[in-house]
Amino acid sequence: MIMARMNADCGAWVADLLDIGPKDRVLEVGFGPGVVIQRVLTLAPAGSVAGIDQSAEMVEQARARNAEAVQSGRVDLRPGSVECLPFEDNSFDKALAINSMQLWPNAVAGLREIERVVKSGGRIALGFTRYSGQQKEGLTETLTAAGFCDARTLQADCGFCALAIKP
Repeated sequence: MIMARMNADCGAWVADLLDIGPKDRVLEVGFGPGVVIQRVLTLAPAGSVAGIDQSAEMVEQARARNAEAVQSGRVDLRPGSVECLPFEDNSFDKALAINSMQLWPNAVAGLREIERVVKSGGRIALGFTRYSGQQKEGLTETLTAAGFCDARTLQADCGFCALAIKP
């Protein structure tokens, strides 16, 4: 409950920054209790959301929170790690992660794996609340090192976000 409340505003802001289209296929890495998935589904009414999270408890909570969309096939949530995404190359239009990158063992390796599954021209957004412990400095360079371009950061009351595009 606490995670859902703390990340909801930042997650909604980050999802809006991605400019998600009605038919987009979106990846969320570290989806936690699944609150942001609900926002993404409203932005992509004819699209779909897939995601991975290392916590079996979070997978269970997110599936329950989004049960109807899971049943209809619009949402595919799996346990897993960002370093080994169980999805085909070039299968997503957009990707996001809220308060999760700071927990990855190797940020560049994780971002390279996301870059692999995002289509050319696709966007990535990494959002962080003030309480995430993530530093804003170096994020654009990390995204560039992973193969993304046009990396930039934005600040809001709820936190900050690093955005980039797959060439």
